[in-house]
Amino acid sequence: MRIGTTIFLTDRTITPLRLARELEQRGFDGLYLPEHTHIPVSRDTPYPMGGELPPEYGRTLDPFVALAQAAAVTERLTLGTGITLVAQHDPIDLAKQIATLDHLSGGRFTLGVGYGWNVEEAADHGVDWPARRALVRDRLALMQALWADEPTAYAGEFGSVRASHAHPKPTQRPRGPVTGPRTLIGGAAGPKLFAHIAEHTDGWLPIGGAGLAESLPKLRTAWTAANRDPNHLQVVPYAVLPTPGKLSHYADLGIEEVVLQLPPATEPEVMRTLDAYAKFL
Repeated sequence: MRIGTTIFLTDRTITPLRLARELEQRGFDGLYLPEHTHIPVSRDTPYPMGGELPPEYGRTLDPFVALAQAAAVTERLTLGTGITLVAQHDPIDLAKQIATLDHLSGGRFTLGVGYGWNVEEAADHGVDWPARRALVRDRLALMQALWADEPTAYAGEFGSVRASHAHPKPTQRPRGPVTGPRTLIGGAAGPKLFAHIAEHTDGWLPIGGAGLAESLPKLRTAWTAANRDPNHLQVVPYAVLPTPGKLSHYADLGIEEVVLQLPPATEPEVMRTLDAYAKFL
């Protein structure tokens, strides 16, 4: 099983350069970073995990800038977002950022896609909250048109692009209905999410990985109903606090990759956590 990591990198934590070098030297598979552009002080949206929102949410580094630093000092470490708030981006600009990072890293990038949870943050980006899932679906399709080998136009409900010269292309090659880097969607299990996963992505990024024994068969049913190859479905439990029993359970379910949560801390504490996680490699 490949073992990746995720962390809220901020202006107060270990740096991307130091962490990336350590992860590669120690044999970890990857580094995934979350995204929040800002956290409005006056907000009504409850923190999904309960309690007060941790301060690192308002201090996160831009994931694409931080991952570019990580790519520059590593050769094998995979790089990903967990997750990109696609609804909050201009899709043409985002497609260029993603393609550039995948190209410069030699195809090491995974696009983790999320719909978001903070209504106030999304509202400042002009996102109509009830329509955000349809908006994300539309923007993914537009980006995939820009990543196509030949100039490809796209006209959707929320945006369009003319057939264009758009380089660099992502290093990763098209497979089935998916063009661009490996693309995984985060979110809670359900028929709507599973239909979207099967329609235009490579798989699922479930936070914490709870309930997979019940949800995986339903996802696989949606996947095969969309005429996707069962061997190509990728499920990557994300932000996991590991135990030997938990990782063994994932392996029994056919999971080949898991992403472990690191603390949003300074270098000494992060290093102690990496030392503790070494037994899972």
